[in-house]
Amino acid sequence: MIKIIFCDMDGTLLTSANKLPEGFDETIAELKRRNVIFAPASGRQFFSLIRSFDKYRDDFLFLAENGTLVIYRGEEVFSSPIGFEAARKVLAASEDFGDILRVYCGKKDAYILRTQDTPEYQAELFKYYTHAIFVDSFDTVDDVALKVALYDKTGHSKENIYDKLEPFYNSLQVVLSSDYWVDIMSPSINKGVAVKNVQRVMNIKPEECAAFGDYLNDYEMIQAVGYGFAMANAHPDLKAVAKFETTSNDEAGVIAGIRRLIDDGLI
Repeated sequence: MIKIIFCDMDGTLLTSANKLPEGFDETIAELKRRNVIFAPASGRQFFSLIRSFDKYRDDFLFLAENGTLVIYRGEEVFSSPIGFEAARKVLAASEDFGDILRVYCGKKDAYILRTQDTPEYQAELFKYYTHAIFVDSFDTVDDVALKVALYDKTGHSKENIYDKLEPFYNSLQVVLSSDYWVDIMSPSINKGVAVKNVQRVMNIKPEECAAFGDYLNDYEMIQAVGYGFAMANAHPDLKAVAKFETTSNDEAGVIAGIRRLIDDGLI
């Protein structure tokens, strides 16, 4: 029987209008009655996830910052920082990438250069980083670096960011999180590693877990569970490794997938 459901946020659980799907609260209540833990697994900051699920903060297991920080019932299960020195090198290299937003993602806050404090960037930034501080230099930041996030407003993050980070491919985890965002993390972490750590700490088998995702930062997570679902709107490479497919994020695909698991007697 399934004990944990890991679920990506953007493009997966949330609609294109950044809303939770219809029937979400009822589905969560049903999972709670069946002793199944729901686990948002996102590139978003932990504080952003808490804002979205404030009434569930003591129920959900949170995999934040693409798995670099895992929190359950207010306690850190584990974290996997990139480290200040590696973060600094990536941020320095990205200075030559043109007009992109650069974010130092710490445990306490997200940090952005004051020169990028514009309404255009703020609108995107505060979707994912509700705790954010503008600084004059990243060198002044005194916070554990979980990852670096880079944003391309044109929607060509692969060409404008990911491809240009090739010198870091062997030393760091460089992940396309969407058409707009690239996350750079410790080489030893991704959502799949985070899921496996949760399974180890909580003594839960892969076949007792399900997961839902839509993009390449969900790739390892889908492979780390017994019941991996790709959304109808998912990247083709994710669909290739997922055992199951559900409807799109705008058609409440996560709710439909969970209902399928219940109907099949797996929850």
